[in-house]
Amino acid sequence: MEPEAGTGAGLVFLERLRAHAGAQAFVHGDEPLSYRALGSMVDEWVAYLESESIGPGDVVMLEGVCSPEVAAALLALVTRRAIVVPITPSPVEGVGTYLDVAEVEVVVSVDRYGDRVSRRTGRAATNGLHESLRATGRPGLVLFSSGTSGRTKATVLDFARLLIRYHTVAGGGRRTIFFLNLDHIGGINTLLHTLSSGGTVITVPDRAPDTVLASIVRHGAEILPTTPTFLNMLLAVGAHRRFRTDTLELVTYGTEPMPDRTLELLRTALPGVRLKQTYGLSELGILPTKSKADGSGWMKLGTAGFAHKIVDGVLWIRSDTAMLGYLNAGAEFDEEGYFNTHDVVETDGEYLRVLGRRSEIINVGGEKVYPAEVENVILGIPNIADVTVKGRPSPVTGMVVTATVHLQHDEDDRSVRRRVREYCRSRLAPFKVPALVTVSREALHSARFKKARG
Repeated sequence: MEPEAGTGAGLVFLERLRAHAGAQAFVHGDEPLSYRALGSMVDEWVAYLESESIGPGDVVMLEGVCSPEVAAALLALVTRRAIVVPITPSPVEGVGTYLDVAEVEVVVSVDRYGDRVSRRTGRAATNGLHESLRATGRPGLVLFSSGTSGRTKATVLDFARLLIRYHTVAGGGRRTIFFLNLDHIGGINTLLHTLSSGGTVITVPDRAPDTVLASIVRHGAEILPTTPTFLNMLLAVGAHRRFRTDTLELVTYGTEPMPDRTLELLRTALPGVRLKQTYGLSELGILPTKSKADGSGWMKLGTAGFAHKIVDGVLWIRSDTAMLGYLNAGAEFDEEGYFNTHDVVETDGEYLRVLGRRSEIINVGGEKVYPAEVENVILGIPNIADVTVKGRPSPVTGMVVTATVHLQHDEDDRSVRRRVREYCRSRLAPFKVPALVTVSREALHSARFKKARG
């Protein structure tokens, strides 16, 4: 890829947006916004950044939830060839650490009213990955992992490479709910894919199941990109029974393994809606996928810009949009450029299914237990809204299986523990049955609606 292609990627993307002119780009706070108005917002942001001397190579933290203003700010920063670090507003755990690790030089904040403010941090970004982007005049993107297990890592991507992938997206865009925030590769993908195709980004004030489904009904949304954890919550609270989501055509889900139990219930709860497994990592971008069947956990990975191999049951991927590296860790690429995803998979011909992260496997006396398998069983127990399974050290077997459950309705803890163990004993091998069951009154997911196993 020539340097000129990279430095002009932001401008090419903006021209693609401007071609949609009067079409609806956003629905935010129930108010529509055209592509023409979004383009004007980007121009205003470019002028603002110039007035604040924010430009090529500056490491800029962009703080705000997805809105037309924040999207315009993001596109303007890319056009100005800055290195963008998107985060959601407070409360954000460890924001000081994020500032230090990313070597943020400028913070640009956008509040819920669209007001903007910028400040210099006094830091100087000297990391070699930042320097490599500056040397080629290319915009960058820094994304932090959720940190649900292990240390949070800061991934550095070449934003120009990401944008080029969206230059050839077909038109006829769809009306899409914006669920994952811009500090997540899935949120970035939703925004860029929807806008490049001339679709409409529909933001939601919060991510409660009733709020999301009400927004689908009110604004005629056709696509909902989300997580298995959210879909399980939706089923647990019965939100699908309170809303007629007739316009909804496609639900995509990724970020973690999907329980078979949840898929089975979704097919009944959302008849006529196509269910599609997606796959992507901050380190690699979003891969094209094809489900083996509607509502299947099996998928075939696309090859346009990607290649994959399986080594000792673990998925390795090579990507044209792969990260440049981590700011605070070593990157696991092999000599052929394949990245170790640490996802354990099983295969069926061209199709594969993700069983879970290798680090999450529970070794009980030499026997492997995948948390998702046990979670899938426990979700079939009445009154269980959600469950997280993980390992705990044991002096006898090395590890034992533990389960933390969240209930739909209050119940005596002792009764819950007894029911969970009895149910699991009748359906799982003895070493997979939870030795410890805990009832939690708190949600079991992170702010990104992904199971928190930490």
